[in-house]
Amino acid sequence: MSDDRYRFYQQPFQTGDYSFMQLAFVVDDVEAAALRWVEAHGVGPFFVLPDNGPVRVVHRGVETQLHTRIAVTQAGPLQIELVQQLSDNASVFRDLYGSGEGGAHHLCTLVDDYDESVGHYARLGYELAAEQYAPGLGRVGYVDTATGLGVMTELVERSPAFLAMLAKTASICAAWDGTHPVRIPRPTVLPSPS
Repeated sequence: MSDDRYRFYQQPFQTGDYSFMQLAFVVDDVEAAALRWVEAHGVGPFFVLPDNGPVRVVHRGVETQLHTRIAVTQAGPLQIELVQQLSDNASVFRDLYGSGEGGAHHLCTLVDDYDESVGHYARLGYELAAEQYAPGLGRVGYVDTATGLGVMTELVERSPAFLAMLAKTASICAAWDGTHPVRIPRPTVLPSPS
């Protein structure tokens, strides 16, 4: 098989705050959607992130709890993220898709100056629709660019811990041999005290 099909995107990866490293989709079932991606596009493996329960999010100025199930894989320079919302409350995901609906949701970029990036979009008239803080990773914001651009824009504060997570996923995916296409973490079982 010729590698000519890759020549159109084999260029240096864009750097800076407005380079995109992830494309995310809202799905109704993370595992089933991941298997469809593997079958259709041959990307994988998908890692289903541990379920840490609902997280605190500020959505459209209102503090709420959001419970999601997320799976990620690396497809060349692009991470594919699948998001299944488990809670029924309003969210950036429900802003675009109702329960049982899905499709492309956001592009993600890592930013060095989170506040400046939020300000950049605000100056263009795009509202910060939701924001959360991930301990050890930093701030994550979703800018509502859907009206003008068709998808939201996720801003992730660049941190060494987050970059290490991305690198680990990318290295495993780069060497993937097709086995175990959807990987779900097992709960840690501690031995009972004797």
